Amino acid sequence: MPNNENNNDKVGSFLSHWMEGTGPYAEVVISSRVRLARNIKDIPFPYLASDSQTQKVMKEVSRAMEGQEKTNDLSLIKMENLSPLVKQVMVEKHLISPLLAQESHNGGIFMRQDESAGVMINEEDHLRIQSILPGLQLEKAWEEADNYDDTLESAVEYSFHERYGYLASCPTNVGTGLRASVMLHLPALIITKQFNRVLSALSQVGLAVRGLYGEGTEIVGNLVQISNQITLGQSEEEIVRNLFSVTRQVIEQENAACQTLLNNSREQITDRSSRALGVLKHAHLISSQEAMQLISDLRLGFELGLISGVDRKLLNELLILIRPGCLQILAGRELDEGERDLERAKQVRKRLKDIKF
Repeated sequence: MPNNENNNDKVGSFLSHWMEGTGPYAEVVISSRVRLARNIKDIPFPYLASDSQTQKVMKEVSRAMEGQEKTNDLSLIKMENLSPLVKQVMVEKHLISPLLAQESHNGGIFMRQDESAGVMINEEDHLRIQSILPGLQLEKAWEEADNYDDTLESAVEYSFHERYGYLASCPTNVGTGLRASVMLHLPALIITKQFNRVLSALSQVGLAVRGLYGEGTEIVGNLVQISNQITLGQSEEEIVRNLFSVTRQVIEQENAACQTLLNNSREQITDRSSRALGVLKHAHLISSQEAMQLISDLRLGFELGLISGVDRKLLNELLILIRPGCLQILAGRELDEGERDLERAKQVRKRLKDIKF
């Protein structure tokens, strides 16, 4: 397997595969992600492990992947070889967790070139196997993560309990260790004030609702992450199937709310989307929160057929482009908050300059 350790600050294009804007139900579902938490037997969990023990984890995983056909598309990036800014960009692109970026010892990620799959090393658990795909592709994401998991488990003995399943540092991950999530854009449900009803229904069936960057983040730009909370007592297939089924229902409700807006508020939504495009094309200072809301308004107009000239890939890339790490990489230097607002407006104008009303 190629072992291309990244020794510089190049993280490639800001565009990852999950931003392509393709896949089933891409008009509502931006991405589907499946993550598996795994630990190696007889080695303490990372937060209790010594430096030599986390080094051993890295060596064990590297050895397990060596020469394996199923993992030869993954290359190793060690966190110690990256600047804090580049690690921040990887967090913003949902490729690694903040914990791996900021606090891991001997941390790294084996990542596919298109960034659709990766295996984080020495994060909260020894291994976090992840697949993230565009649109509603939970089953495919699960199959990809499961393939990597099977390959690793054939060479490394996991911490496993006959009764409880896979053991993890956090009790909420014990069992399957599987966390499945979908990122949805739900502006119509929020505008028509139906979202709280949906939120209540989701919590009753054991699903968590969070913002763009998961736990502890608020819902901004009408972007919502829905994920399972239960990993114990259900099979992986049941978890994925349940989330898929519920997501389909949410999509149907969002589409119905979109139709209501078209029937009752077409001119208002057209005006809202057009104003968003105008501000994004011409503003010279723009905050992250304002940009998120304007991109959402523009996306709504596009999805309803009221705005032309943009596409989902561009809209998805803008979501990441406006983040602090990406802006500072583009500027080539560290920026304070005011400078980021200036750079954010500049970069958005640049990408929307050819879009006509």
